[in-house]
Amino acid sequence: MRFEIVTIFPEFFAGIFEHGIVRRALAEGLVEVGIHDLRDFTHDRHRTVDDRPFGGGEGMVLKPEPLAEALQSLGIQPKSTSKISQPEGGGGFNPRIQPIGSTRALAPEKEHTTVILLSAQGRPFTQAIARELAALDRVVLICGRYEGVDERINQLYCDMELSIGDYVLSGGELAAAVVVDATMRLIPGVLGNEASGEFESFGVADAEIATDIEGVPRSQHGSGGLLDYPHYTRPAEFGGLRAPEVLLNGDHLQIRRWRHEQQLRKTLANRPDLLKDAALSEEDRRLLDAIREEGE
Repeated sequence: MRFEIVTIFPEFFAGIFEHGIVRRALAEGLVEVGIHDLRDFTHDRHRTVDDRPFGGGEGMVLKPEPLAEALQSLGIQPKSTSKISQPEGGGGFNPRIQPIGSTRALAPEKEHTTVILLSAQGRPFTQAIARELAALDRVVLICGRYEGVDERINQLYCDMELSIGDYVLSGGELAAAVVVDATMRLIPGVLGNEASGEFESFGVADAEIATDIEGVPRSQHGSGGLLDYPHYTRPAEFGGLRAPEVLLNGDHLQIRRWRHEQQLRKTLANRPDLLKDAALSEEDRRLLDAIREEGE
């Protein structure tokens, strides 16, 4: 899999991809990352990439011409303008929303890519989206800056806008690093233990998990969209607190039940919004009701 990052600060990424599993994945050839300096696609002596916004307002906007040239250098052609909704003269524009599965084929025909504009106006980046991206051949990430990117680049070239959270960054570089890290670790072979990408927060439900160790009862629970359970390691006692006895007794069935209950407790406490779409059984719902009663 290959990531292409278009940015005006290529040096930003110099250290980010030189540590941990990202570095190892790059070294082993499981992942490739191309960093493209947007200023290389300008044609004036000042290497200008931005200009004032039409209609007035604060800040500057990234110009469309350098971005278009950068994308075309990667083999990405504009969409037919007949398929693009034009904003009404006096009204607001409803951005086109396209599912990730609708990827474009490039040469060779088997290669699929998606072009993403990193923007505070994008849809939230989630673990589910990371899993879909990890199944592609190539992901192109456009790092916005200043007040943003000329919307025509979004309309002509981008398959989706992504935001990593409800806050505003100085640019899309940090967001690009987040998307690369979260997606890359789901590619087969990147993690030392394949199960690590399944038994964690925002993961899939038990029914969707094939990973198992032959002959050893599984003590983890697929999260089914819940948060991960708390983790403990040696020593058994630290700071006057002892690790839960259930984790020390070797009973895998009890451990699995305890961990799933802790997932429900952690999710209810920290991210109750996730419960709406989580894969919950009737037993889970009864347990959540009991936990809520405890709190009251």
